[in-house]
Amino acid sequence: MLKIKQPPKTNPILLQKWEKLSFMHWRVEKEIINKHIPKDLTLDLYDNVAYIGVIPFMMKNVRPRWGLSVPFISNFPEFNIRTYVRKGNIRGVFFITLDAQSIITRIYASNFFHLPYRYSRGYVIEKSSSFSWSSNRLYKGYELKGSCEGHGQFRYAKKKSLEEFFFERYYLFTASGNQIKIGRIHHDKWMIKKATPRIIKNEFLKSYHLGIKQLDNPAFCHISDGVEVEAWPLENVD
Repeated sequence: MLKIKQPPKTNPILLQKWEKLSFMHWRVEKEIINKHIPKDLTLDLYDNVAYIGVIPFMMKNVRPRWGLSVPFISNFPEFNIRTYVRKGNIRGVFFITLDAQSIITRIYASNFFHLPYRYSRGYVIEKSSSFSWSSNRLYKGYELKGSCEGHGQFRYAKKKSLEEFFFERYYLFTASGNQIKIGRIHHDKWMIKKATPRIIKNEFLKSYHLGIKQLDNPAFCHISDGVEVEAWPLENVD
């Protein structure tokens, strides 16, 4: 397997696998998305364009490094909305929301990792060359439903391409009050293929009023079978 940068020398605290991922991206006006970003972070742009991503996938075997995965706790569907930011020369992702069918994750990740998790019921399933997904957030009943059908061969993103901009990110940023925190992850380089989306409902993205007119038609769509992931504790950013 092709590896990226070496992981930190310290041990990770969490292990997990991300499976059956659909990546859908829309262009978004910088002035609008900036309202959702902490003031100490800067939007990361590609050719002066900002992007928002919606990613349905399965979290599998989530566990502490010293523990075992537990059925019905360690495996669940997740649906996140993210954009791309930087702090100095460090490029990462910032999550607008993370919806998951896991009450424990909703409590633990929100309290200890300061991530905006919400509880939603849903599924992610594989059918031939496509991934189908549905999520219904209990609060206000927001729904995300559809599928992405892959075509072509799985491959790595080309150097300096828009796909590399989307996928090769190994830091996340979050905020606790006025304090910006950074987290590190490590995994093999993404294997991706282009896909055709069929979005039935996209109320998750609509609810953030980002000025996107074609919520059922992302500018870019990809799928990936997934990666094994290691995660490290959050650290404060000066």
